[in-house]
Amino acid sequence: MREDETPIVGEIAEEAPPADGSAATQTKKHGFSSKLGFVLAAAGSAVGLGNLWRFPYLAAKYGGGMFLLVYIVLAVTFGFTLLTLEIAIGRKTGKSVIGAFTSLNKKFKWFGFFCLAVPIIIVPYYCVIGGWVTKYIWAFAVGDSALVGAGADTAAYFASFSANAWQPLVFFLIFAGATVAVVVFGVQKGIERVSKILMPALAILAVALAVYACCQPGAAEGLKRLFVPNFGDLRFETFLAALGQLFYSMSLAMGIMVTFGSYMKKDASIGSSARQISICDTLFAIFAAMIVIPSIFAGSASAEAANEAMKASGPSLMFVVLPNMFNAMPGGRIVGAVFFILVFFAALTSSISLVETIVAVLRENCNLKRWTACLIVFGVMLVLGTLSSLGFGPLSMVHIGDKTILDIFDYASNSILMPIVAIITCILAGFFADTESLMDEIGMRKKGYRMYYKIMVRYIAPVCMAAILISGIFLSL
Repeated sequence: MREDETPIVGEIAEEAPPADGSAATQTKKHGFSSKLGFVLAAAGSAVGLGNLWRFPYLAAKYGGGMFLLVYIVLAVTFGFTLLTLEIAIGRKTGKSVIGAFTSLNKKFKWFGFFCLAVPIIIVPYYCVIGGWVTKYIWAFAVGDSALVGAGADTAAYFASFSANAWQPLVFFLIFAGATVAVVVFGVQKGIERVSKILMPALAILAVALAVYACCQPGAAEGLKRLFVPNFGDLRFETFLAALGQLFYSMSLAMGIMVTFGSYMKKDASIGSSARQISICDTLFAIFAAMIVIPSIFAGSASAEAANEAMKASGPSLMFVVLPNMFNAMPGGRIVGAVFFILVFFAALTSSISLVETIVAVLRENCNLKRWTACLIVFGVMLVLGTLSSLGFGPLSMVHIGDKTILDIFDYASNSILMPIVAIITCILAGFFADTESLMDEIGMRKKGYRMYYKIMVRYIAPVCMAAILISGIFLSL
């Protein structure tokens, strides 16, 4: 049987259930070929736009060094626990999100559908932003004078481009097509192979750009802001911001790690893999901040101007502020092109994992070939992505408050659905599933670790997620 004929999630074939009703034995067919392949793919999912345009902004806004310290502490505790939990759920059940949560407790089958809504909502607008990145690579590569060089009005350029009806759609299609093309080839030949190329490339580009940015005149002040903690900045808002970023950055509550966990070899250590994923994600976030914050200080006329520039977030930071700073640097055209190539790679690895999560569900539950499932997902991406793209132009009158269509999708997924998914996952794993069996899957043996894990999953993590959910709703009012 060829891979594209296998009707089971993630190339996992299941034997028929034994007559006595005991659990079926699962045989891996075409999951990740090695622990390295899994780690690189999962790390590629975690390393994305959130690291590049959200982490630097939050670090600058919430105290720099203090924010970084809080983030690292939360990554080691809270983030690591949830990451291992989702991977363990996937590997133990060998299924995509719907089948996985149903296997843990049949009463939670509905929750699998709820969880699936997250990647369905995120990936279309994520690919729209990926299309913007693709356009900026082209603009810096050819030296478009409207964007590149002294005197270029980067704000006007982005406003004009994003409001155009057709250009953003063309680049959105390019990025979305590249994403689906990788997923069509499967886990080993597509996702794993591409991750083994893009992740080392990401590391090289990130280090090179960080070194260059940190060597610019005035960059030292930015580095001081990033790495020197001021305990006067330790506030509840700092904790919530770091927790929210961690939650978004590590691809938690999207179904991704459950799906990838179902492809993981049984002899690979979940704990070791999760540590490596966390380290990769955190290091990339730090290097992203080392690129962005020093570049802003180096390209600003004064510290006051730098502080004002760092108030920008999201698209404004990525597509207006940073290009303006690159234009003030020696070799800014090359730096800008390399930076947006870096962003492209990071966005692509994340969008691939989002698409695979949806494709896995379709293959498992609808008995579809991989290419058919990919075609269906691509169709959904076209519809929702077109709405997001046109929300800056012909559909700009469609909004809720000051939120465009893209903003609405982003808010619904990141501020509402993802915290709810995380809360219910913890409640399910902590109270309605075999928690001991999940800890065995992770490889926890010591009683102290097991007790800590139970407390974190049952009580601490749900409370923290509830705080993110409530604060997200409150701040939007």
